[in-house]
Amino acid sequence: MDGERLFCDVGLARRIEHAEARFVGACCAAAQERLGDDAGFTRPLADGIASFAEAGSPFNKVAGLGFAGLPDVDELAGIEAAFAAVGAPVQVELSQLADPSVGAFLTARGYRLESYENVLGRRIGDGDSPGDVRACRDDELETWLAAVAEASAVADEQGLPSHEDFPRELLVNALRDMAGVRRYLAERDGSFAGGASFRVTGGIAQFTGAATMPAHRRRGVQTALLQARLAAAAEARCDIAVVTTQPGSKSHQNAQRQGFDLLYARAILVKGTSSTSSSGADSRQAS
Repeated sequence: MDGERLFCDVGLARRIEHAEARFVGACCAAAQERLGDDAGFTRPLADGIASFAEAGSPFNKVAGLGFAGLPDVDELAGIEAAFAAVGAPVQVELSQLADPSVGAFLTARGYRLESYENVLGRRIGDGDSPGDVRACRDDELETWLAAVAEASAVADEQGLPSHEDFPRELLVNALRDMAGVRRYLAERDGSFAGGASFRVTGGIAQFTGAATMPAHRRRGVQTALLQARLAAAAEARCDIAVVTTQPGSKSHQNAQRQGFDLLYARAILVKGTSSTSSSGADSRQAS
């Protein structure tokens, strides 16, 4: 029911985290197809996934752990060796609702806490799409990619700073590799004001990124993009929508204003060189 607060138990967290793992794996596969090589990899790990797309990619991570017991030591050692072989750290995104023994297991292996991110969600209800937001056409893809990457490169200053910093070329690659997403753009006074995307995975509308051009910030663009995706998610018969944000960010605030509840936090645990990898989510692009 629209307006009903969404409570997140372990079962719902498992569902969301496994959807995230599927998204990461699909994006890694898209990167491998784009690059035409076998440098990338995806490997299963304790009902989650370990993914390496390309050097510096936001999809270099381990996702979905914590809901099927401890990772196998030998399998994890092999994954750590695979990341080391390509000169990348291992970044694990671990849900607050995962088995606590997994966090203890990882820190004992030398993983350190680097950051947090918030996962918010809401039930899907009826809603209208704003008139100034529309679906991105196929012939507009390159323009959309360039504009969203440009907007994402200018971070919003509200909230905790992100530990991630991606060069523009990598942002464009990551946005292109987001498999199965639906892209939207917002216009103001005839100009591109912002872009956003979402993906449907098992009835979950995953809001996979949003960015507003600096000149159009604080004008309701991100709110309009949220509303448009909620309306599209209802048409796609999703039952919930989820979005990932930096704690205390403008994206976090805007999502709560649109009825999203804070479901849980993810701890970012890293082993190896300091990382810049994570998924393309709303907060990690500019508000």
